[in-house]
Amino acid sequence: MNEIIKKIEETQLKAEPPQFRVGDTVRVHAKIKEGNRERIQVFEGTVLKKQNGSNRATFTVRKTSNGIGVEKTWPLHSPNVEKVEVVRYGKVRRAKLNYLRDRVGKRAKVKERIVR
Repeated sequence: MNEIIKKIEETQLKAEPPQFRVGDTVRVHAKIKEGNRERIQVFEGTVLKKQNGSNRATFTVRKTSNGIGVEKTWPLHSPNVEKVEVVRYGKVRRAKLNYLRDRVGKRAKVKERIVR
């Protein structure tokens, strides 16, 4: 049974998953279905965490909208995630940035990492 599940999961993996790290500012292009129409909505924010697990891998993005913190979690290999583009590379020393939830304004910023 375990081998069957592994084969099914391998077929669901994306060929090239998006490359980003925790702390990066990303723009997630997600498909939204409204009735019989489909559109792409962009969500831009800081990656708080990434959780691995083959095709069950997820990532959480946080942004501030009208003074209110909004977090969304997406499956990395979901067909509803059109693409993930990195806007800024963040310099962090932790795997999970839960402390950003308590911070507001300039304190909620992440330093920029220079990529060569």
